[in-house]
Amino acid sequence: MDLNSASSIVLQVLTQATSQDTAVLKPAEEQLKQWETQPGFYSVLLNIFTNHSLDVNVRWLAVLYFKNGIDRYWRRVAPHALSEEEKITLRAGLITNFNEPVNQIATQISVLIAKVARVDCPRQWPELIPTLLESVKVQDDLRQHRALLTFYHVTKTLASKRLAADRKLFYDLASGIYSFACSLWNHHTDTFLQQICAGDEAAATNSLERTLLSLKVLRKLTVHGFVEPHWNVEVMGFLHAVFERLKQFLECSRSIRAENVCRGRLEKTIILFTKVLLDFLDQHPFSFTPLIQRSLEFAVTYVFTEAGEGIVFERFIVQCMNLIKMIVKNYAYKPSKNVGDSSPETLEAHKIKTAFFTYSTLMEICRRLVTHYFLLTKEELIMWEEDPEGFTVEETGGDSWKYSLRPCTEVLFIDIFHEYNQTLTPVLLEMVHSLQGSTNVEDTNAILIKDAVYNAVGLAAYELFDSVDFNEWFRNQLLAELQVSDDRYKPIRRRVIWLIGQWIPVKFKSDLRPMLYEAIRNLLQDQDLVVRIESATTLQLTVDDIEFRTDQFLPYLECMFTLLFQLLQEVTQCDTKMHVLHVLSCVIERVNMQVRPHVECLIQYLPLLWKQSEEHNMLRCAILTTLIHLVQGLGADSKNLYPFLLPVIQLSTDVSQPPHVYLLEDGLELWLVTLENSPCLTPELLRIFQNMSALLELSSENLQNCFKIINAYIFLSSSGFLQMYATDLCQSFCELLKDITTEGQVQVLKVVENVLKVNPVLGPQMFQPLLPSIFRGIIDGERNPVVMSTYLGIMGRVLLQNASFFSLLLSQMACEFGQELDQTLGNMVEMWVDRMDNITQPERRKLSALALLSLLPSLNSAVQDKFCGIINISVEGLHDVMSEDPETGTYKDCMLITHFEEPKVTEDEEPPTEQDKRKKLSIPEHHSHQILTIKLALKDPVHTVSLQQFIYEKLKAQQELLGEQGFQALMETVDTEVVAQLQEFLQGF
Repeated sequence: MDLNSASSIVLQVLTQATSQDTAVLKPAEEQLKQWETQPGFYSVLLNIFTNHSLDVNVRWLAVLYFKNGIDRYWRRVAPHALSEEEKITLRAGLITNFNEPVNQIATQISVLIAKVARVDCPRQWPELIPTLLESVKVQDDLRQHRALLTFYHVTKTLASKRLAADRKLFYDLASGIYSFACSLWNHHTDTFLQQICAGDEAAATNSLERTLLSLKVLRKLTVHGFVEPHWNVEVMGFLHAVFERLKQFLECSRSIRAENVCRGRLEKTIILFTKVLLDFLDQHPFSFTPLIQRSLEFAVTYVFTEAGEGIVFERFIVQCMNLIKMIVKNYAYKPSKNVGDSSPETLEAHKIKTAFFTYSTLMEICRRLVTHYFLLTKEELIMWEEDPEGFTVEETGGDSWKYSLRPCTEVLFIDIFHEYNQTLTPVLLEMVHSLQGSTNVEDTNAILIKDAVYNAVGLAAYELFDSVDFNEWFRNQLLAELQVSDDRYKPIRRRVIWLIGQWIPVKFKSDLRPMLYEAIRNLLQDQDLVVRIESATTLQLTVDDIEFRTDQFLPYLECMFTLLFQLLQEVTQCDTKMHVLHVLSCVIERVNMQVRPHVECLIQYLPLLWKQSEEHNMLRCAILTTLIHLVQGLGADSKNLYPFLLPVIQLSTDVSQPPHVYLLEDGLELWLVTLENSPCLTPELLRIFQNMSALLELSSENLQNCFKIINAYIFLSSSGFLQMYATDLCQSFCELLKDITTEGQVQVLKVVENVLKVNPVLGPQMFQPLLPSIFRGIIDGERNPVVMSTYLGIMGRVLLQNASFFSLLLSQMACEFGQELDQTLGNMVEMWVDRMDNITQPERRKLSALALLSLLPSLNSAVQDKFCGIINISVEGLHDVMSEDPETGTYKDCMLITHFEEPKVTEDEEPPTEQDKRKKLSIPEHHSHQILTIKLALKDPVHTVSLQQFIYEKLKAQQELLGEQGFQALMETVDTEVVAQLQEFLQGF
């Protein structure tokens, strides 16, 4: 591409590509895409985005195309890679001057220079770093800033490389420029402090920006630029200087107004200082050891004493708490149980920690956390009144919760309490004992203190297991506090029911559950919405607990369900509705069928909620989960939900609908449980299967559930289902088997096996395209034992239950192999006998014996040649399935099912689904609106045919066919020990 002639053309197309008119935009984008691989294109782009007289939008687009081109075409091995000659020109042009006036474009240029540096620096671009170091010294403010910005992005990119050779290069770079980086940072920092003291806020703001960028460079060099940084005097000097600079910047914040632009930059720089310490501690814990004492002193002073009042801000407190937490929890600082096994570095760090965390220090931290940081703030109390649902979401982990101060203080408390529980347990218990009895509702501060202390006891529940008799406390005090109905006491009612929820999995006697259910029932009728929501949460924790007993809960079920449903209707926010739905789902799941009399109101409401939640896919996921448990609880009665249920499944599993991205996983599970609990196959339920072909094409992690759904349809109504979908299903399977894991291949084959099991007549015809490859796999001796076992299971079904189809298949395969029928049959039987050990399931082993015996009686030489192998497999099968009756001394086939009794279900067991019954029984298929009756009519020969009887009859028939002499000659081919075992099994025949 000639630069002179091309520049105007490319500029014109870039201008068109910034158009809002798609008719202009699309052709321009296509043209630019074609030029991406043209030599000289990126040189033209460089000329365009460095020409400050051109339109900003055009230059911005040119930078983006250049940056994308680096990703695709800069490396030598890339297809259509840029020539070395052009890259030399581009590298030189990128660092000719740093005078970009537009901030956003300057940032993009810095990023693209860093991308080139990642590939070329320092070997192909040795001049980059020296040029940057010279450029950051210039007096021109713009050039200095842009060079410093580029210096940061290059350092950041090079620091991120992880190959050993790249790490070595970065270590060398860091050693070479660290002194300069430190002096640069000190210069800009001192300049800022001088300007802020002089009251020159405009100049100070510019200097602070440079301080921030130079500190970012130093952060990357310090954390990633040295193997053992504690041996480097300059590194440790910088880290010690961080504490002094932090103090200076915190003091500066006193004099800068909150609304000032500089204040925001100042706070950002203060946070960056703390990130330097946190990153260094994370990457180099032992190098950090000399800083442990100073870090703890600094953080504790500003966060837990009056020294920080008026100057600290929330995010800084969070960072300081994270610093304390990382030191307390750091595995490198914890000696082994056998102290002699610990390294000297670990013992030294542990010694420093222990010396710092004295009793008085720990007590002050604990008290300050509980009585200061745990207190509900004025803003939180206002939010409680004005937006109770929003308050609840924030308290239970909303989007902004994880970035706020409260969770950080709670996590720090838990970590410190765990590490120093012997010291802190008496401190916390003393605080609890000072709060015995009800608190005066007029004393707001006392109520907030009690709320904070109870919060601490809940957070430390596991640590306090041996120190608190929670059952007595619940009986003697907490229960009474839940009954104080004054509106001003609601923080305590809410906190106490939360506290109980924390202790339920720790220590809560089963016989106290009815008293708790009574309390929750009353609180679900509380005037305050926050209390009601918290009560629902504790109810969920109770029913989820391992010691939950249905019989204790049933007397309260109707009232609880009604109150939870009323709460669900009352709340308006998506997150709260999801939460209450989750509680309802847990209750339905635990009580199962017992919920049936109480769910009508919920069933009536869910369609309305589904419609209202059209824009809230996560709420719809919660509805799907509730429906899953509802269907399981209703069992066969869930058919009454179909007018709502089936369209929901249809939408959730339709990959052409955008919501499927969120709903598919839960939608598939709902589809499956609906089928498993369906008494019959309705036309609407059958129609949903149209979604399956596209789902199978996805080959996603949901494939397992797709196979389960297909099997469920087969068990529900094999003939009706297969007549409609067998062709499409077979085609999908053929495509799947071309590119699928072994596990997926086995799942496909199991579906085919199930079809043959329930429909041996039509099944082979419907899946005929798959059977030749299975036959071929047996003949070729498929190496994977699981796949081979499934092949033999399928072929066993065809041979045993559809002999005429097997004959056609055998003829087809013999023709394909160019062999006589007898030779192909003999080869198959030989491989079957040889690979019998691949079959581990007793059912399939018996099936193989029955299938091979079904070849008898026969005059076929191939069958007679393999007679010995057939008998060996048959005797092995007898060993697998026969059990001796100790009273009569006779043998019986333990796989025979002569009658079916529905098993009695204990309280802790789930009742069998409709599908559980179908798997054992054949299902007569009635019209969809008729009641499905289950008759005692077993289909599977494995469970209806006695192997012992079958062998006897087949051998007798073979004897009659050959005559006594011919039969004896055949039996002499069998090992005498095997014959003896056979005779023992056939005694009495």
